[in-house]
Amino acid sequence: MCRGLDDGSRMSREAHVRFCEGLGVQFPRPTHPYIWTMEGWLYLAVILDLYSRRVVGWAMSHRIDQALTLRALHMALKARVPGLGLIHHTDRGSQYAANAYQKVLKAHGTICSMSRKGDCWDNAVAESFFATLKVEFVHETLFRTRAQAISGIFEYIEVFYNRERRHSSLDYVSPLEFERSHVPLQSAA
Repeated sequence: MCRGLDDGSRMSREAHVRFCEGLGVQFPRPTHPYIWTMEGWLYLAVILDLYSRRVVGWAMSHRIDQALTLRALHMALKARVPGLGLIHHTDRGSQYAANAYQKVLKAHGTICSMSRKGDCWDNAVAESFFATLKVEFVHETLFRTRAQAISGIFEYIEVFYNRERRHSSLDYVSPLEFERSHVPLQSAA
């Protein structure tokens, strides 16, 4: 069963924002995995390996529903074949709390972890990925069709982000290069 962390030990997101803004600190707002095309919205779900920052599962659709998140989850499970006890962290979206999604996690012996209500910081790595995607690619491109956006985002994730983009948190190497030098070959697939 998934539970948010409601221990009250941390300042709420809203209180933190007000505190920082009161000090004159520029405060980034969380981004959303929505991509505008001339055909309408395209939604992106990603699953990141927190160790290497590699996108191991992703899916795109014109609908933001549990089928979208399940496709990303199945891709990640196939790519990584995790052992029992892997912790899978998500935000509190209904797509992630859905019975079908939880059933797949349980079937693979994966432990579900969810953010506290209103606490975007627990999902900061994913939010950072979405912000990076938008700044480096999406905001620079006018997508006429969803198919064009899907093709471009596929290339961004699989060709650039995972294989070439350097990350300061990884000593300025790409996620794939980091895995090659830190993870046994059979699990870096």
